Amino acid sequence: MKLPFSYYQNQDVLFLAKDLLGKILFTDIDGQITAGIIVETEAYFGIHDKASHSYGGKRTDRTEIMYAQGGISYVYLCYGIHHLFNVVTSVENEPHAVLIRAVEPLLGQEIMELRRNMPFTKPAISSGPGSAAKALGIDRSFNKKELTGEEIWLEDHNIRYNPDEIIATPRVGVAYAQEDAFLPWRFFVKGNKYVSKPNKVE
Repeated sequence: MKLPFSYYQNQDVLFLAKDLLGKILFTDIDGQITAGIIVETEAYFGIHDKASHSYGGKRTDRTEIMYAQGGISYVYLCYGIHHLFNVVTSVENEPHAVLIRAVEPLLGQEIMELRRNMPFTKPAISSGPGSAAKALGIDRSFNKKELTGEEIWLEDHNIRYNPDEIIATPRVGVAYAQEDAFLPWRFFVKGNKYVSKPNKVE
């Protein structure tokens, strides 16, 4: 079942970042459907979060989509090479988002293998946000898409993780965010091989 628009309106981005673990992310590109189970996310807490693109109420052509009501995609280019896919959440003018950092291939594995030039059994195929997006064929053309549409959507297949199966750690690559860099707002499924590094539990 597709997640409804109302699901994304939840104002608790930390809840959603954890709840999205186990949800299925689908893309349909020219009739080629690929899907992966979300196994790693990061929460970005809008204008109050120094790691967020919208920190301090910043609004640019790029970040304006974050201020839309939840249920829209935010895709941006990182380091000029990686497309990163984010789920915009919460209500209008509250720019929360969840970065999808890793998926476990579920459907269309052979298509993913062509996109990533490696076997789907290799964790690197969809481990890390750039790899996950590439495996699913997500690029800038997927920016500002409704997540209840026919091109990209999420479904609930009743995959649930117990609290002790979900690990919370600081986010990756946000050292610039000062004290906010240490917030444990990265969530991943314990022991899942598709989770990006560092994935060891101390």
